[in-house]
Amino acid sequence: MLYHIFVPLADEFIVFNVFRYLTFRTGGAVMTALVLSFILGPKIIDWLNAKQRGGQPIREDGPKSHLLTKKGTPTMGGLLILIALTLSTLLWANLNNGFVWVVLMVTLGFGLVGFGDDYLKLTRRNHKGLPGRTKLFTQFSIALIALLWAQALSPDSLQSHLAVPFFKDVLIDLGYFFIPFAMVVMVGSSNAVNFTDGLDGLAIVPIAIAAACFALIAYLAGNAFFADYLRILYVPGTGDLAVFCGALIGASLGFLWFNAPPAMVFMGDTGSLSCGGALGAIAVVAKHELVLIIIGGLFVLETISVIVQVIFFRITGKRVFRMAPIHHHFEKKGWAESTVVIRFWIIAVVLALIGLSTLKLR
Repeated sequence: MLYHIFVPLADEFIVFNVFRYLTFRTGGAVMTALVLSFILGPKIIDWLNAKQRGGQPIREDGPKSHLLTKKGTPTMGGLLILIALTLSTLLWANLNNGFVWVVLMVTLGFGLVGFGDDYLKLTRRNHKGLPGRTKLFTQFSIALIALLWAQALSPDSLQSHLAVPFFKDVLIDLGYFFIPFAMVVMVGSSNAVNFTDGLDGLAIVPIAIAAACFALIAYLAGNAFFADYLRILYVPGTGDLAVFCGALIGASLGFLWFNAPPAMVFMGDTGSLSCGGALGAIAVVAKHELVLIIIGGLFVLETISVIVQVIFFRITGKRVFRMAPIHHHFEKKGWAESTVVIRFWIIAVVLALIGLSTLKLR
């Protein structure tokens, strides 16, 4: 919005020329989302407390400490993230950029799915929400619409190609197979973040780290000069996704203020599904799907732990981990919650640095 108001005035008032710069608008999006979170956070948490009796249902088969320390904590805190993220993006992004609307659609669509899931958990007073098939069908439907929209906005030469990190100019044309592949990236990313969200602050910091990485990637991929210099795919129009990523960083940090141990609110599926979907959508649009697997490696690890646990238990009747996702395994081994969270943050930082190295190591 501000871009459309002030850029036309830049020729007469040179001070407004700063609104042309992505770096300035990205910084503005970070600070706006952060301030909005600080202002709206207490009000939203009070409202959630008033509406939710007993807070989020706690799994009885989980770590026993959770029944004491987390009981009564409200969920659906992802509403705070979505409000701050959406308003900040609308304020600072170039709204003529179709990619911004594609990513916003995925974010809000997946957030709506998560809201329905959280609502059913609260009304039924158990940890089972939407049926798995219903949730996945809705997510894949949203992902399909977003992908077709993004392809319509992309150059023909990029619509079905997969870039391979660490190699110069290596593109694999997946043809029609790119459609299910990209859908799996978005839905898989969404649910991977959802698996990770189980301890105070555990998921939101890796989300912010991944968003910072993709802010840089989107900026570079959308700039012809930098893309050519780094030998990465030039995808016209992705630059403004840096503004969206900036808004996601600010919203994540603002939410962390209230989600830091002991958490005043949980993000719930409302937040985890939407944030994960946003990261997946950005990766698809910026043609860095495989890099997301590296940068979001912590989310991948959590998902793999669940898959391995389920398959192994069905085959042998035994468990590989004391509890899945894997962060609960370490809790059951005696690690303090804060120890698990901080060590997982360190892993997220290391994986993010490895992922960013793909921009130069080719």
